[in-house]
Amino acid sequence: MTTISPRHSNRRLWCAYAGGCALAWCLFVLAGSEFDRGLDPFWLAVYQATTMLWAPMLLGTVVWPVARRLHASDAGTSATAMAHVLAAVAFSALWQAGEFAVNAGLFGADHAGAVLVSGLLWRSVWGFVVYATIATAFTAVLQSRAARSAAVAAAQAESALAKAELSAISGKLNPHFLFNTLNSLIALTRKDPAGAEAALLKFASMLRYVLDTKRGAEDRVMLSDEIDFLRDYLALEALRLGTRLRVDWQLEERVLADELPPLTLQPLVENSILHAVAPRKAGGRVTISARRNALNHGLDLAVEDDGPGCEPEALEPQPGQRRGVGLAALRKRFALDYDGRARLRIHTAPGAGFRVDLFIPQT
Repeated sequence: MTTISPRHSNRRLWCAYAGGCALAWCLFVLAGSEFDRGLDPFWLAVYQATTMLWAPMLLGTVVWPVARRLHASDAGTSATAMAHVLAAVAFSALWQAGEFAVNAGLFGADHAGAVLVSGLLWRSVWGFVVYATIATAFTAVLQSRAARSAAVAAAQAESALAKAELSAISGKLNPHFLFNTLNSLIALTRKDPAGAEAALLKFASMLRYVLDTKRGAEDRVMLSDEIDFLRDYLALEALRLGTRLRVDWQLEERVLADELPPLTLQPLVENSILHAVAPRKAGGRVTISARRNALNHGLDLAVEDDGPGCEPEALEPQPGQRRGVGLAALRKRFALDYDGRARLRIHTAPGAGFRVDLFIPQT
């Protein structure tokens, strides 16, 4: 499915708007012309059409950002309708103010005031009608774009999410992790055979969780299962890092039954271990939190560390430089999944650690 760039799409939108304005102006001129009486009525109709329609045509361009903002907002139907009513009142008032200014400049304030008073009611009504027409057309364009984007996302979601999950598996359970874990297990077998057996069971449980994960776009797991997987992962990392790895769990009991895509938290935790814990002699702390969102009852997750942090600009990939696979995979997944309602936000600064906040809606 081909996609249209936003710039090209907006160019087509404004060309269509200009064509609609030109058509409305021509129809107004034709309706006011009396060709059997010569050219004078025609030029009068041209004058009237121009002086009366320039304001709403110009104001119509402002309706676009208003419609786009209201379409993108999470406001309810009543709030959106009220916002449109207020916008229509402002549209009508500005239309009449513009016409008054033109008449005052051409014929004086007294004439402009008389014209304003005599036509106040029907101009107000027409202001609402014209605003409703323009806003409806722009809203239809926005809905059409959203439907097309959803169709494109649906077509790409299965393959993109599968690649993201496969990248998460290959990037998270990579040879370095396997090598370090196996070395730790070998060393543990000499000192504590029983501990080594327990560690091997955790490792097997991790592999089973990964291999049981489906590749469908709609695949979900319970947060409690994801947390169990993460505990096993951290237990194996603790074999290598010892007391240098400190973990703080802040989990609300009521969200453990919530659902999320598998392998959501592990890449974030591994990034924290890789950059904030392993390189430092004193180690570091990783905080994992899960709570209910008070506003929309979704799932709020956060992974935070007390490491060195970085400049936000450093998160942007440079030419020839690869971004972290885990974070890139999550960005891609959240951009396509949940109809775009899931969110991923990063907070970091030099010396202020690194924090990733996730919001996952619950249906």
